[in-house]
Amino acid sequence: MTHVRMLIFVALFSALATPARADVTAFLGANTTPANRTVRGFALGFGLLIVAIEFEYADTTADPSSLAPALKTAMGKVLLPTPVPIFGFQPYFTAGAGMYDEALGTHGARGFGTNTGGGVKVSLVGPVRLRVDYRIFALGGDALHSPAQRIYAGINLAF
Repeated sequence: MTHVRMLIFVALFSALATPARADVTAFLGANTTPANRTVRGFALGFGLLIVAIEFEYADTTADPSSLAPALKTAMGKVLLPTPVPIFGFQPYFTAGAGMYDEALGTHGARGFGTNTGGGVKVSLVGPVRLRVDYRIFALGGDALHSPAQRIYAGINLAF
């Protein structure tokens, strides 16, 4: 009898489940801590209706005159978006963790960091969306500036 209940549960769950979705984002923005510098990167995400998992890599240029280090981050994170876009806008909250690499002159630091933030994906045409994101990074170890803040915009392609 237990196997019959399990089969019924699996059948109902499968009928109600939404198909998995994935997307990729290429972005350009600014790391604003301690001075504005260009950041560029990409993100690849995979998710179901209410939760998504994403990997992101970003590279920020250094500005030695402002004592602002170059910063590379490789983070995994969880996104909690609205289940469907609202008038073409899909806001989300995100939190994650990963590694960073910071360099300025002879200073170099590598370590573990966390990030939290949010943003919105805006439907443009078909599977193409505009993505705007704000993030705060807590960098551990010997990082020169923590927390670091970043804002970016990018093109997002859902598939």
